[in-house]
Amino acid sequence: MKYRKVGKTGEQVSAVGLGCMGMSFAYGPSDDTQSIATLHKALDLGVNFWDTADVYGNGINESLISNVLVPNRDKIFIATKFGFRFQNDDAAPSNSNGTYIDGSPKWIKTAVEKSLKRLKTDVIDLYYAHRIDPNVPVEETVGAMADLVKEGKVKYIGLSEASPASIRKAYAVHPIAALQNEYSLLTRDIEKDVLQTTRELGISLVAFSPLSRGLVTNALNVDQLSKDDFRKMLPRYQGDNLKNNNDLSSAFAVFANEKKVSPAQLALAWLLHQGEDIIPIPGTRSEQRLEENSGAVKVELSQQDMDTIEAILEKYPNTGARYGEAQMKIVNH
Repeated sequence: MKYRKVGKTGEQVSAVGLGCMGMSFAYGPSDDTQSIATLHKALDLGVNFWDTADVYGNGINESLISNVLVPNRDKIFIATKFGFRFQNDDAAPSNSNGTYIDGSPKWIKTAVEKSLKRLKTDVIDLYYAHRIDPNVPVEETVGAMADLVKEGKVKYIGLSEASPASIRKAYAVHPIAALQNEYSLLTRDIEKDVLQTTRELGISLVAFSPLSRGLVTNALNVDQLSKDDFRKMLPRYQGDNLKNNNDLSSAFAVFANEKKVSPAQLALAWLLHQGEDIIPIPGTRSEQRLEENSGAVKVELSQQDMDTIEAILEKYPNTGARYGEAQMKIVNH
C-alpha cells in the first residue's frame, strides 16, 4: 500500500481507504461475519483509513467496526461523521421523510459521545460534519467541533459536501483537515471550484463513491439489486441514464482490459492521478473487492491513458444526476 498525508496534519493514511457504509446500510442485506473478515483483510493490506458515520444503520456501522477497531486501535485512522438525524431515532435512508440535519453545538456534544461509545475509543481521528446545516452558521458548528479537539475527543475535523464559501468560513475558525465529497469519473462537479478552494487551503479531498456506486465497474446488474438498495432511487440507475452508463462502463472495461487491470482499478487510478491530495474511499464488504481496489495504487497512467479516458467520457455524457432532487437540495451549502 502507498500512503498520503491528510491535509497539513502529517498523518499518513492509505492512498485508498475503505468506506464502511455498505456493511450496515443502504445497499441491501448485510453480513456482519463477512464484513468483519473484510475489516481484518484491510489491516493485512495496509488499508488503515476507515470511514463510517453515525447515520449508517443508526449507529450499527460504528458498533460493527468497533469489533476490529478496539484490538487494533493504533493501526487504524478512523473517520466518522455527525449531522443526519432521524425523527424518533428510527433508522431510515438519508433522503427519507423525517430525516433532518442538525449542526447545532448542542447536538454535536451529544453526537460525539454516542460515536465514541459505539466505536469504543477515547478519540476519533477525523470527525466530519456530514452536511452543512442551513439553519446554523457554519462558524458555530465548527467552533463546537474545535472544542472537541481541545477536549482531546477528536484529533482533526472535516466537512462533507460543503460549498467553497462554507469551507472558507469554517477554515477561518479552525483548520479543516479534509473535505469529503463524491468524486468519480461520473461526478466531477467539484473540479469547477471546490477543488481549487481545498488546494488553496491545503485540505485533502476524500472521495466517496469513487466507483460511482458500482456503475463504472462493469459488474453491476441493477435488476439484481435488492428491493431496499437505495441506488434504485437514483437517476443514474434509471431509463436512458442507465443505458448510457452501461454503454460507458462497457467501453471503459475494454480499455481497462487493454491496460490489464480491472475497471475498478482503472477508475481509482484515474482519481489517484488527479493529485496527491485526493484520497478515494471505495466501499465494499467483500475481501476480494477490497484487495482489487487496493491494487489501484500500483496502476500507472500516462497522459495518453488519461486522454483516452476523457474521450470515453465525452462519448457518453448523459450520466444523470448523482442524487434525487431531495438529496441534491442538501449538498453544496
